[in-house]
Amino acid sequence: MTLTTLRFNQVAPGLDRKDVAARYRATVEMAAHGEAHGFDLITLEEHHGVVDGWSPAPITTAAAIVGATSRIPLMLCALITPLYDPLRLAEELTVLDHLGDGRVTTVAGIGYRPAEYELMGVDWKRRGRIQDEVLGALLAAWTGEEFEYRGRTVRLTPPPLSAPHPPLIVGGSSKAAVRRAVRFRLPLFTAAYLPELVDYYATLAEEADWHEGFVLLPPERTRMVHCTDDPDRAWARYGEHFLHEARTYASWQTAAIRSAVSTKALTVDQLRAEGVYCCLTPDQCVAAAAEEGPMGTLLLHPMVGGMPVEAGWESLHLFTDSVMPRIRQ
Repeated sequence: MTLTTLRFNQVAPGLDRKDVAARYRATVEMAAHGEAHGFDLITLEEHHGVVDGWSPAPITTAAAIVGATSRIPLMLCALITPLYDPLRLAEELTVLDHLGDGRVTTVAGIGYRPAEYELMGVDWKRRGRIQDEVLGALLAAWTGEEFEYRGRTVRLTPPPLSAPHPPLIVGGSSKAAVRRAVRFRLPLFTAAYLPELVDYYATLAEEADWHEGFVLLPPERTRMVHCTDDPDRAWARYGEHFLHEARTYASWQTAAIRSAVSTKALTVDQLRAEGVYCCLTPDQCVAAAAEEGPMGTLLLHPMVGGMPVEAGWESLHLFTDSVMPRIRQ
């Protein structure tokens, strides 16, 4: 069965305070609506110091969502974990684990924007070593036992609900990320379709005599969907919002960064032709689900690029009313 995902990042060009507040409230309300109508997953993101307010506090947002829902899993993909104090992060994720009854998975990434490290006063060049410290501290803290941390013996309480620990995945698209994941006996989430890293992970896991790991690999083709009865009209009305998000994300990437969501488009027409951002009718969404198959995904991005909240609701309602019943048959 095709996985249906709701993506939120609360982008709000202009940063109007009331608009920002409306987007966060809509995120929670849309998440509850998505759960009630059969969505499988909600994803949240993290970035800092972005001029459009791109999602700086996904843990807080996730806490609001789990309080408004009861079943649907959430994925923080990804937290930029070297930017956190490890012990405080362990506590925050523990409480979130209890609030969400173990439904929240954290993808621990190191990020790709030096500006975020500078903003938070963290040494970009040490990000790999800091990540190792954070992961080690999280896993030790979540045992509920005493452990050595920076020359001190510490113990955090309460222990998490999930055993042996809250769902934690290493994020990254490099061999270094693979080595880190296997070293800490954790799964890996790649930011792009990179089957060679799956093979590398399997090789290292076999050498380490560890057979419980896995790799989450994005599909070869990722599409951000806006559901509409009239794609031409939707592109005319909201194409600039799609392009805003696409160009913002592209501006952060370098040649060394590989991502499932990448674009070279400079205009709305070019972006439409690429097919990463899509305006699809309900029939086209159903056809896309059939094309993706049981291992595929349909990713609905209701407020993409800061589009009007009411337009996001129109897309979501059309999808849950006219698409979801058909792909769930």
